[in-house]
Amino acid sequence: MSMYTRLAAGRYLASEHTQGPWDPATQHMGPVTALIVHELAQTAPRAGLELSRLAVDVFGPVPIGELEVRTEVIRDGKRVQCLAATVSSGGREQARATAWRIREAGTPATPALAAPPIPPAATDSWLSTGFGYGKATDWRFVSGTAGATGPATVWGRVLMPLVEGEEITPLERLALFADSGNGVSQVLDFATHLFVNVDLTISLFRAPAGEWVCMDAATVIGPSGRGLTRSTLFDQDGEVGTATQTLFVAPR
Repeated sequence: MSMYTRLAAGRYLASEHTQGPWDPATQHMGPVTALIVHELAQTAPRAGLELSRLAVDVFGPVPIGELEVRTEVIRDGKRVQCLAATVSSGGREQARATAWRIREAGTPATPALAAPPIPPAATDSWLSTGFGYGKATDWRFVSGTAGATGPATVWGRVLMPLVEGEEITPLERLALFADSGNGVSQVLDFATHLFVNVDLTISLFRAPAGEWVCMDAATVIGPSGRGLTRSTLFDQDGEVGTATQTLFVAPR
């Protein structure tokens, strides 16, 4: 049981565990983003360079089925490296990403936010029973609740491999959850409105560790059909970075 099965180099078959909440035939972008990170990790890796920023533009929903992830090096340097990735299915490109790797070096660390404690397991909610991605993940709310409106702080962990037979990394775990900020901090009723992100930007000042990821997320909606979600990201050792999502907002 996994989210993806590798078919060939860069080609995967998505399982029902990638299913998103908006359409039962399409994937949540969390697993897709994690798969991009998975492929980027195998692209021109070099010791001492760490992924520090990932920006994903979403052109359309990714269907549950076969998909292809292609990567390339845009700029290769000693101190920084820029990579690109595309996700396509059925001959159509659904997402495009760029990523920056920055060289490791000893620097004086400034104070960062402490991580909130991980709550005990909660009772079932729409997150854990409503759709494939939600059922494949474990959600623990520190503040806010699943399905309620308003800001939320929530811990999450994935309950199965991202790719069959391959161990998921902490960075892939973080990417898998970062796309859910707009969902856990919704400010409009899910039954009456769409608030779908057209992009996701993850910026990290240190590498995440461990199996748990926390988001302190808040969403604001403007007066003309656009919104913005901002999430502070944590592992159990504390703050690691931020994620932002630009939202398309419309009545259903």
